[in-house]
Amino acid sequence: MIESIARLKQHSAAPWAGAAIVALALLALPFALAAVGTAWVRITNLAILFVFLSLGLNIVVGFAGLLDLGYVAFYAVGAYVYALLASPHFGIHWPFWAILPLGAAVAALFGVLIGAPTLKLRGDYLAIVTLGFGEIVRIFLNNLSQPVNITNGPQGIARIDPFRLGGIDFSKSDTFLGLAFSGPIKYYYLLLAVLLAVIFINVRLQNSRIGRAWEAIREDEIAARAMGIDTTRVKLLAFSMGATFGGVAGGMFSAIQGFVSPESFVLVESIMVVSMVVLGGMGNIWGVILGAVLLSFVPEILRFTVEPAQKQLFGRMIIEPEVIRMLIFGFALVLVMTLRPGGLWPSTVRKRELAERKP
Repeated sequence: MIESIARLKQHSAAPWAGAAIVALALLALPFALAAVGTAWVRITNLAILFVFLSLGLNIVVGFAGLLDLGYVAFYAVGAYVYALLASPHFGIHWPFWAILPLGAAVAALFGVLIGAPTLKLRGDYLAIVTLGFGEIVRIFLNNLSQPVNITNGPQGIARIDPFRLGGIDFSKSDTFLGLAFSGPIKYYYLLLAVLLAVIFINVRLQNSRIGRAWEAIREDEIAARAMGIDTTRVKLLAFSMGATFGGVAGGMFSAIQGFVSPESFVLVESIMVVSMVVLGGMGNIWGVILGAVLLSFVPEILRFTVEPAQKQLFGRMIIEPEVIRMLIFGFALVLVMTLRPGGLWPSTVRKRELAERKP
């Protein structure tokens, strides 16, 4: 049996067969989840958005080694650019294919704006500055309602246009080939297509000269500068590229939810994305995806299981599910970082570094 499996793995068609199985599973996934409840399709869509954010932050943290705790600011910028240009707030209703690139460009500009003043900072100092930047953006969004109402303050912006492509409205249900495609299912397939593009871009970046320059800066910035790498330009490029993915994710979040407010972009969201990158494995694209999926789904699974379990055991709810979720979440992070400091799926370089540090 084991020998047969080994022979199958060595077959030249094995990678293609595995890719085909994964593709079929991903195509069938939303219908399987919809059979359990539409909420799980929405949770999956949110998980894909977190994968976007994690892959964007991985460029800054994993590839270039720059700790960014204000990444949610770029998410907010992309969300509000879409909301302002596709809602009754200003009476503007541009198509999504025009707004998303604009949101990504504005987020990239903000990435350069935060990167430029912090070029000489590293470690804790850089983390504090980026954290402050994230909070500044949220406070601005919360207060830009007077004297001119730009963001509608803490009330947020509602009735945001969904994606529309040709005659397809992604917020409404349609039937195709006898299958019912609800709004969340249509968004799932769109998000999946964009995710494949984002992964492709990340892989190409990692294997490019720019990717190698980022890794050189992460390992030793002084040595990288001595080898002729323009560290200023390369670090700014890391901030702007990472911010671009955050802007795209923000725009899609805005369209899917139909409502945005500053409370959607608090510090906890930034910490969650950083945790996904660290837990999965900094610098490894597939590890980051794994971390994002786990930290998106596990808390939701606990949300649906903790309360019934307490009622079954004690006859009533003793501890709020949110408290237990955060306790288990924190304990899991500590456990993983203790046993696997490189993450669940560390990059080859990170794995080698940790092996060299062992006595």
